[in-house]
Parts: sequence; structure tokens; C-alpha cells
Amino acid sequence: MATNQGARLDRRKLMADPIMVTTIVVLIAFLTLFILYPLAILLVDSFVTDRGITLDVFARVLALPSFDTAITNTLSVGFCVSVVSALVGLLFAYVEVYVRLGGRFMAGLFRVVSILPVVSPPFVLSLSMILLFGKSGLITRGLLGIPDNNIYGFWGIFVVQSLTFFPVCYMMLKGLLKNIDPSLEEAARDMGASRWKVFTSVTLPLILPGLGNAFLVTFIESIADFANPMIIGGSYDTLATTIYLQITGAYDKEGAAAMAVVLLCITLLMFVVQKYVLEARSTSTLSGKASRARMLITDASVRLPLSILCGAVALFVVVMYACVPLGALFKTWGRDYSLTTKWFGLVFSRYHGLQAFRDSFLLSFVSAPITALLSMIISYLVVKRSFRSKGFIEAVSMLAMAVPGTVLGVGYIRGFSGGLFHTGVMQGLYGSAAILVIVFIVRSLPTGTRSGISALRQIDKSIEESAYDMGADSFTMFMTVTLPLIKDSFLSGLVTAFVRSITAISAIILLVTPQFLLITVQINEFAGKGDYGVACAFSTILIIITYAAVLLMNLIIGRFGTSTATSKEE
Repeated sequence: MATNQGARLDRRKLMADPIMVTTIVVLIAFLTLFILYPLAILLVDSFVTDRGITLDVFARVLALPSFDTAITNTLSVGFCVSVVSALVGLLFAYVEVYVRLGGRFMAGLFRVVSILPVVSPPFVLSLSMILLFGKSGLITRGLLGIPDNNIYGFWGIFVVQSLTFFPVCYMMLKGLLKNIDPSLEEAARDMGASRWKVFTSVTLPLILPGLGNAFLVTFIESIADFANPMIIGGSYDTLATTIYLQITGAYDKEGAAAMAVVLLCITLLMFVVQKYVLEARSTSTLSGKASRARMLITDASVRLPLSILCGAVALFVVVMYACVPLGALFKTWGRDYSLTTKWFGLVFSRYHGLQAFRDSFLLSFVSAPITALLSMIISYLVVKRSFRSKGFIEAVSMLAMAVPGTVLGVGYIRGFSGGLFHTGVMQGLYGSAAILVIVFIVRSLPTGTRSGISALRQIDKSIEESAYDMGADSFTMFMTVTLPLIKDSFLSGLVTAFVRSITAISAIILLVTPQFLLITVQINEFAGKGDYGVACAFSTILIIITYAAVLLMNLIIGRFGTSTATSKEE
């Protein structure tokens, strides 16, 4: 009864605040217009034709041999990549949490492996695979003497995606393993169980929902990936690349919309299972924060093999990433390995590199603060306010996480190329810089929102209520009380949004016009033509930009962060 009265009082207070009501209305309009509307248009285009509501478009698409092949390839790659990524990520997480690593080198290697996929474009490893194992590969042709080695197809995509996504599983599972109370495992050891028995009967059951969570997250990322299959897939088409080719090659927008609906249904199903089934079980199976320090494994028979295996994989990943700047510095990969800067010169002199970096930087620079602020506002409304449409705002803002970039791009084409509902209203948005900024915001919104929700749940409600009691309105209270308390999450979301935007390709490749040159589109174009020196030069500069942004964020948080300020006060 008291809870219901409190909720009614919160809603009454909310409705009396015009700033908060306006914010909620604007948010609902934004989320509806730029997330729900494009997806709804895809459904309409797939079912509604000149002959009315029909399944003819789906029937035509399902009859295409290319579609049948693409969906089989997509599910095969997704399953294999998810299994391997989850297992390798579990191995890395277990070794870091349970095994005493030998010195700072291994710890630093693990840290580098975890951050490299974050600051790198999604197709860097595809370039590295071609440089190392392709027809002119340094290893296949240079060291092993294997001529004309073909790495394109299933195995190329499988290896590249596994190396790209296993660090994501590693970071997810590391947190779960750290939260297991060591006394549970030590009790089993005291009863005579071997380490393998403890792992299979105690540790693994506790993290099994989290392992399934990592599997599904990787599965969604794998089947939605566009860049890697486009570069290293060859004739092995996936749904993401087939949708792109259906628009740019066959000019079949209705068919592409139907394919996009099929891909969207698969990812949404995986997202629902991951979000509402496995995540709930993950939190309930762990015993909370570890009560005391864990006794690390020092037995050489266990420590050495695991450390060597993880170290070898980590070094291989680092070498793969290092190939990209080397590819930009060698004169002719596979023939002449003398150092040169001609590829960097060509980037800026012939291939409009300055415009590409300027356009990408400005669009990402504009979208990042908007994304970070919107994420914090949505997080604040979800955690700190009670109103009827709160569930709608939370669900729709997180929905973009389950929507593949290619699907979203097709939705924006069908939704805005002819205006809203093909009426001409807002048609000017299509092909403009604004639609690219909006796509960047929508794609990065779920990550910032999750971070903001986690931070806000740690803030006592009484702190904000005291500001209200002193006469502050909602805007003043949010800007002067709430936002300073969560500025670490805000800054982290700001840089994450910038990095995700400047390295994005799947959603924008269908929307970018010749008026704008974006770095990722340029890299994809030159890699597709076989100009790997230019592609590596573009990628190297992009990695430097993103890594500098992450370092700057860490410096700012280290100097002005909330935790630092708190420790100084204490």
C-alpha cells in the first residue's frame, strides 16, 4: 500500500514538472521516429504491396538460391564462432582470475588483448589475415612457400570473428568468476575433489548462465557482422552481405527489406533469450562479492600449460593487429618489404584522406556528447523516476542493441528516402549529415544507457530529494547533483560513443552519399579492390585516433573522476 502511494506521489510530482514532462515527450518521439519507425517500415514493405497485404515478397525471397545459401552460412558461422569465442574467453578469464600469472608481462598482454577490439575498426583482423595468410601472405608464401593460398570463405570469417569476439566473452566472464565466493570451491577441495572436479561440479554450474549469455551475445554480433564477411568472405555470402548486395547490385529494395526482417527476427529472438532469461539467472546463481582473497593456483603442472596457451593466443592476436601498421609501411607486401611512407602520402594526396578523417571526426564528435547525454537522461528516468511510459523508453532504447546495422540501414532507406510513410515529410533528412549522426546515436545508445543505469542505482535517492526540498527544479538537480555524481559513466559513455561512431560501417555504408567521405567506407572500398597498402594506412591512422581518445578519457577520469575526488576528501 505504501509503495503504491509513493509511486502515485512520484508521478504527481513528475507531472507537475514541465521540464521533465517535455524531456519525456521528446525522448518518446525520438525513439519512436528513429528506432521503431524504420523497423515498422521494413515490416510494412515486406507484407504490403500494390495487391494489398501479401507474402509474395517473402515467397520470392525464400525461393532465391542466394537467400537459402546466405541464411545457412550465417547460422553456421554464428554457431561456430559463438562456441569457440565463449570457450576461449572462459579460458582467458579463468587463467586471469584463478592462476598466478608470471610477472607483469602476462597481465599486460591480457590487458592489451581486451582493449584492442575496442579501439580498432571491426575489419582490421580481416586485413591482417590477408596479409599473413593470403596469396602473398608473409607466413603462407614468405615462410612456408605455399603459393596462392585461399583464405576466403568460411574459415577466414570463422578465424577473424573468433579472434575479434572472444575478448568480449573474456571480459564478461571475468567479472562472473571474480564474484564467486572462494569458500564454495575451497570446501570442495577440502573434501578431496580434484581441481578439474571442482571446476566441473562447482565453478562451471555457477557461471553456466553467464556462459550462455556470452554465447548468445557473440552469436548476435557474429550474424550481424557485415565488414568481415564483406572483406574476407569471398563468395561465402552471409545475410548481412546479401542484404547489401540486394540493394546495391540487384536494386531490389523490397527483397532486401524482407531479408532484413528475417535477420532481425533471428537477432531479436536471441536478444530476448539473452536479456530476459539468461541475465536474470546469472545474477541469481552467484553468491555476490568475494568475501576474501582467492588462493591462486601456483602448481606448475596447471599454471605453465594454461599460461603458455593463453600467452600464445594473445601474442598471435597482438601480431595480427601489428600487421596493419606494418602493411602501411612496406612498399609492396609479399614482394618488397622495404620501408616507405608512400601509402600514407597517397591517402592524403590522391584519396582525399583529409576530407575522410575530417568528416568522420566531425560527425563522431557531434554525435558522441549527444549520445552520452541522452544515455544519462534515459538512465535517470528509468532508475529515478516512476511514470507509465518508463518501460517503453527503456525497452526501445535497448532495442537498438539487437538490431543489426545492415537492417537499420535498410530501414532508414525505406523510411526516409521518400519521407515519412512516403509522404515527402522529412525527406531532406535522407542523404544529409543529420541522418548519419542519428544512426551513430542510435547505435551507441544502448551501451551508454546500461552504464548509466548501473551507476545511478548506486546513488541514494535522498541526495536528490534534498535538492528538490531546497527549491531546485529537475533540470538544475540533474545538472548540479546527479550528473556530477555519475560523471565517470558520462565520460566513459562519451568516449565509447565516439569510438563506436568513428569505426562504424554496417549501418552507414548504405546511407552515406558521395557528399561525405568516411574512413571506414574508404577502408572497405580499398580492401575490396585489393589496395591493401592504402587500406592499412587508413586503418592505422584510425586506430591512432581511437586509441588516443581512450587514453584521453582515462587521463580525464583519473584526474577529475568521481572516485578520485572521493579518495582526496577521505
